[in-house]
Amino acid sequence: MKLYLALILLLPLSGGLFNALLGRLLPRRLGEVVACGVIWGAFACSVLAFISFNAPEQVEYASWLSDFDFKAPIALYLDQLSLSLTMMITFVCGLIHLYSVGYMKDDASPSRYFALLNIFVFAMLTLILAANLPLLYLGWEGVGFCSYALIGFWYTEEKNATAGRKAFIVTRIGDTALGIAMVWMFQLFSTTSITELNGMGFLMPTGVITALGILLLIGAAGKSAQLPLSVWLPDAMAGPTPVSAQIHAATMVTAGVYLLIRMFPLIGSSPTTLAAIAIIGAATAFYAATCACVQRDFKRILAYSTISQIGYMMLGVGAGALTASTFHLLTHAFFKALLFLGAGCVITALHHQQDIFSMGGLKKQLPAVYWPFLAGVLCLAGFPGSGGFFSKDDILGAVFDQGGTLYGTLFAVGLLTALLTAFYTFRMLFVVFHGEASTPLNHQTLTPDTRSAGRVEPIMTITLIPLALLGLFGGFLNLPKYLVSHGLLSTFVASIPGFSALEHASDATGISLQIIAATTSLLGLGLAWSRYTGRRRAESLQLEDAGLHFTRFFLNGWYLDHLYNLLFIHPFTWLSRFLWKKIDESTIDGTLNGLARITMRLGEIPAGWSNGRVATSLIALAGGTAALLGYAVWSLM
Repeated sequence: MKLYLALILLLPLSGGLFNALLGRLLPRRLGEVVACGVIWGAFACSVLAFISFNAPEQVEYASWLSDFDFKAPIALYLDQLSLSLTMMITFVCGLIHLYSVGYMKDDASPSRYFALLNIFVFAMLTLILAANLPLLYLGWEGVGFCSYALIGFWYTEEKNATAGRKAFIVTRIGDTALGIAMVWMFQLFSTTSITELNGMGFLMPTGVITALGILLLIGAAGKSAQLPLSVWLPDAMAGPTPVSAQIHAATMVTAGVYLLIRMFPLIGSSPTTLAAIAIIGAATAFYAATCACVQRDFKRILAYSTISQIGYMMLGVGAGALTASTFHLLTHAFFKALLFLGAGCVITALHHQQDIFSMGGLKKQLPAVYWPFLAGVLCLAGFPGSGGFFSKDDILGAVFDQGGTLYGTLFAVGLLTALLTAFYTFRMLFVVFHGEASTPLNHQTLTPDTRSAGRVEPIMTITLIPLALLGLFGGFLNLPKYLVSHGLLSTFVASIPGFSALEHASDATGISLQIIAATTSLLGLGLAWSRYTGRRRAESLQLEDAGLHFTRFFLNGWYLDHLYNLLFIHPFTWLSRFLWKKIDESTIDGTLNGLARITMRLGEIPAGWSNGRVATSLIALAGGTAALLGYAVWSLM
């Protein structure tokens, strides 16, 4: 096991270093083979670790940070949770790497791209497998840096560089909260070991645990793009589409959910913390779903859907349904990677056109993309029988079973969000792939060349198939109790602290909730069908293109960016300008410049005697001599 865990981390790291140092000197194909091979090698090692797994195991490799009573070795911890996520990450990222070979075939910087993509995987695996908080934080910051570099990968365009900086800065807010929580936990418990910390929660008052939980929630909100730190993710679509798929499906945004699940035994004893997590999750899920309903940029629709689905996972954690949240995290990874990669195929075929209102009728032109993409749509919309249906219903069922006014309200919000999700998901499908190509009223008309779909590399469409199958049949990972006595995932993770199964009050309750969820999904399908197919399609697109007030509100993400500009950016800019102009230039520089002018004027007074005239010099000499004689006489008296 020690060898497997080491290779899982070292292979992606070595691939990244290889491409970073030697990639530009060697054939392009060799760099691509190495980049893909190390990820699939890590996946093979994770499968071998799964086969060899018997019980949770911690492996220490070397001493890292050690000073008096502070110790943080390079140690990895493998249990059912980290093993499940490691297998998912390496498999999904392996497919994304293969897809990237086709997507980036004409890019001028393949070595930089694959080096960052490999190191991205290494950082996420370090985060998942870390046995202590400093090592987890190293992986946490690693994914932050890689996301910044990959979002702004095409940095010669200012908007791309700006999007990368925005992601880096906003997530730093959450990272600061996590850093404070780490230092505070060490001060309280004198350990950085995650397993030891999770067993010490009873030693502290509830108020302290609540404060720690809120700090961890802020950290998770930053990395997982939850309110109020969600504004960076929609702009993160500036990077290459495979990067978007990796960020949204297997790395980065799932890190916050993992952090809360991993630390749940410590923070789960605080009802206030759990309520805060659930409220943030439900509010974010609803907020992002409303925004996705009116977006016209293909990738921004999927970006808002990720924010919304991560909100569901947060809601599940707040309800204590860790198994359900993990289940949805896994199924979401499959179908969200599928949707992003499918969108990348469409964008490539249409010569990087991303406005869905400029698309249409692609079902016949891109059948190899349409059918897998349809599978992803069914999963995201929670269509009955899909993997997304079962995992999302698990979360809603857990929230319903909590009862009470708060969780009853959150259940209603979750159900309404599910309706909106089904609506915007099928809206995206119908506008892009069905009907006829639509020319927007206020935008540039496409040329005949860009009307017809171009060629998509076969390797790009092939990678969609396994993701489609995993998404559709992902429900078998954890079927409900009325279908099987024990779900596979529930059984596998049952021994982890905090993962005890939450049972529905009865099988009838579970069935009723699934009927409600299925009805909600079908209702969303019906609404999208009636609006974006047939004769109403053109009218609906024209109305949305006109940009009504409520449409602009959701299109701009509830104007959160404008609000933050008003509350933080503009006051900071005003204060900076005031300190610059009034304090620095006028007061400090003005005082120094004034003293310099006075000194210069005083220096000019004796300088006036240096005019080169002999008479003036003799007078000065006589005056000086007289002054010295006068001083001598005065001193003798």
